[in-house]
Amino acid sequence: MRDTSHIYCVAMKIRLTLLTSLCIALAGAYVFGQGGAPQPSKLDVVKLKDDMFVIHNAVVPGNTTVLVTNEGVVLVDDKFAVDYDNIVAEVKKITPQPIKFVVNTHHHGDHSGGNAKMQAAGVQIVTSEAARKYMADGNLPGQPAVTFVDRGFIHLGGKAVELYQFGRAHTGGDTFVYFPAQRVLSTGDAYTLSPETPQLIDYAGGGSAKDWPDTIARALNLEFDTVVPGHGTVVTKNDLRAFHGEVTAVRTKVHDMIVQKKTKDEIWAMLQRDHKWNQFQQRSIDGLMLELQ
Repeated sequence: MRDTSHIYCVAMKIRLTLLTSLCIALAGAYVFGQGGAPQPSKLDVVKLKDDMFVIHNAVVPGNTTVLVTNEGVVLVDDKFAVDYDNIVAEVKKITPQPIKFVVNTHHHGDHSGGNAKMQAAGVQIVTSEAARKYMADGNLPGQPAVTFVDRGFIHLGGKAVELYQFGRAHTGGDTFVYFPAQRVLSTGDAYTLSPETPQLIDYAGGGSAKDWPDTIARALNLEFDTVVPGHGTVVTKNDLRAFHGEVTAVRTKVHDMIVQKKTKDEIWAMLQRDHKWNQFQQRSIDGLMLELQ
């Protein structure tokens, strides 16, 4: 353990859906939906506070935040189904308290794949209403019975967890999970920190490069010090501020280049040069240009 107006025409929707389907098929480092890792991930635990931990692994699946109370445990995200036993084992190393709630930050399988097994063990799954819709549309197992719109709360063992849907970013249902007493924010894939899991825009799942900066700006209004990204190491609020600048710059530059009638190749060259976009993100270029024109 270590211390440490959103309206698209029908044609655009069709094109973006096709684009994202290609992205899903090709971007093997990111798993949209209920695909699975071939074997359980190797996990370790990062201690944030006496009552808060992160079950972490190197790349995919994403981080799992753990809040311990005297009435049970709240988890943020539950990785793939294949990781269920290992997650439960890591929680048992931390506390004898049972897992009572899992909050899904969004519908992708590397963050919600363990839902069905959690439900079978009596755990309540919670997510945004929008994220549940994407789960239902994809016929994913483990769909939650409890959802929220805009803002929700979990109260357990005298501790409060605040749930926010600030707007579209990686998907259309991204949830930020805020622990006010601990001054910790779990972002899901609205913010990630791993070259192997880059910032991707899931257009079929409601994602938006146009709205992403505004969504992050709203999250930054909360009072926190520590950030648990969807993937990668735990960081600080200043890192999230820097990311806000990054996604804002991408939005502005791409829009300006479209107005200047720059080609897709020129825009892609800029994104590689200035923002270190990689081959997986390249599949988002057509959707990005449609959205930001």
